[in-house]
Amino acid sequence: MNTTKPIQTAITPTREQDYPEWYQQVVKAADFAENSPVRGCMVIKPWGYGVWENIQAILDKKIKDTGHENAYFPLFIPLSFLEKEAKHVQGFAKECAVVTHHRLEERNGKLVPAGELEEPLIVRPTSEAIIGEMFSKWVKSYRDLPLLINQWANVVRWEMRTRLFLRTAEFLWQEGHTAHVDEEDAMKEVNVAVGMYKSLIEDYLAIPVIVGEKPPSERFPGAVVTKCLEAMMQDRKALQAGTSHYLGQNFAKSQEIKFLNNCGEQVYAHTTSWGVSTRLVGGLIMTHGDDDGMRVPPKVAPKQLVIIPVIPKQELEEQVLAYSKEVTSLLSKVSYADQPLRYHVDKRDLKGGDKTWQWVKKGVPIRIEIGPRDIEGRQVMLCRRDRGVKEKIQLSLDSLAELLPGMLEEIQNGLFQEAKNRLDTYTVTNINCLEDFQNFFTAKNPNKPEIHGGFVRGLWCEDEEETAKILDPLKVTIRCIPDGQEERIGKCILTGRPAKIEAIFAKAY
Repeated sequence: MNTTKPIQTAITPTREQDYPEWYQQVVKAADFAENSPVRGCMVIKPWGYGVWENIQAILDKKIKDTGHENAYFPLFIPLSFLEKEAKHVQGFAKECAVVTHHRLEERNGKLVPAGELEEPLIVRPTSEAIIGEMFSKWVKSYRDLPLLINQWANVVRWEMRTRLFLRTAEFLWQEGHTAHVDEEDAMKEVNVAVGMYKSLIEDYLAIPVIVGEKPPSERFPGAVVTKCLEAMMQDRKALQAGTSHYLGQNFAKSQEIKFLNNCGEQVYAHTTSWGVSTRLVGGLIMTHGDDDGMRVPPKVAPKQLVIIPVIPKQELEEQVLAYSKEVTSLLSKVSYADQPLRYHVDKRDLKGGDKTWQWVKKGVPIRIEIGPRDIEGRQVMLCRRDRGVKEKIQLSLDSLAELLPGMLEEIQNGLFQEAKNRLDTYTVTNINCLEDFQNFFTAKNPNKPEIHGGFVRGLWCEDEEETAKILDPLKVTIRCIPDGQEERIGKCILTGRPAKIEAIFAKAY
């Protein structure tokens, strides 16, 4: 008889028991977001929005450092603007929210739409159409190029099946839009954006990515080339973490973005667009969360350290809080990642255990507990979120400021390495036949939630129509054709036909 007690966790179900439900529970327990009264939309709570603000600050600096300027464009796009680019509108048509009236009237005690618009307005699903219209006015000569614009905004895509951060009707993002004299300069821009995203995602979010090009069927609507960054979540599914698109002259021709070149000829510009969204926050949770809640990488944590005063008796409150203030005076002089340490003293009138578990679930990288004994010993009790919940480190007050930056960097690097090991372990390259491929992506028990599969990297014949017949029943897609591969001749792992490029195959969000 097995008398071993099950391990108690703060989150139920665990990742192994039901990963999709685990994710929803972590978002809630970590206080990142919750569903709003509006179908498919979310309320991002202060802790979750704090993560997004840090992502914004990091990326905004990178965007400006590479010569781009921020601007803002309308939320509403005239229907006729979208109609100019057939492939583009076709790609978003089913997701568009449409404004058809401009006022409300009361009838029989109810408010009803009135004042029908002459032309419907689309609530932006993306801004190529409206920004292209403005670019056509701003670009007249080759001296006006390159034109490098970015905007931080919200967009609306009327999703039928939503999940917090990963797929919502409204989400936040940045979208870069640029115009160039030729293809070479535009493709350099595409790769500049990819480089910014890779640095953000790997160096700050601690999520390793594979960079590559999308196959034609997976490209952004109307794009000539789509580059992407693919990450592996803990359930071994892929998450598209960012994209950058070379739009060729397709949008320029439909939107009349043209200029006089240095030979005096009227030519069309080459344009790009690129973006990342609050989906990154969802990726952060699915990469670093555990069965006790969230683990936030220190570089993007709203608070990197929280002090929890432990006050066993009311008469000791003043003494403990005074010592906590002494500790914060030391912390105010500490820097990490070239910024002042972000810390907080939790003075709420709650039991110490309740406070502790709230911060564990939120994923604050370091907790410091301060009680009467610590005052006597001129010390603190420190807990790292990347270690066991009950594991504590006793540190003297004199050594605290010196040791904290190194600890935070250890946590940051440790989270990245854990995710990198997962990516390396579950990216397989030894599948050479269709049967093995199908077995890899098939759960042993389809009636029970089960973590299985991963990424398959193998030769592909580039016949999308034929390979879709194999991939669609498995719910597998070609995530990307990885950069930096050497061309080689062999057989497609799906069709057995001659193939010379490798692709990444995976199930995805």
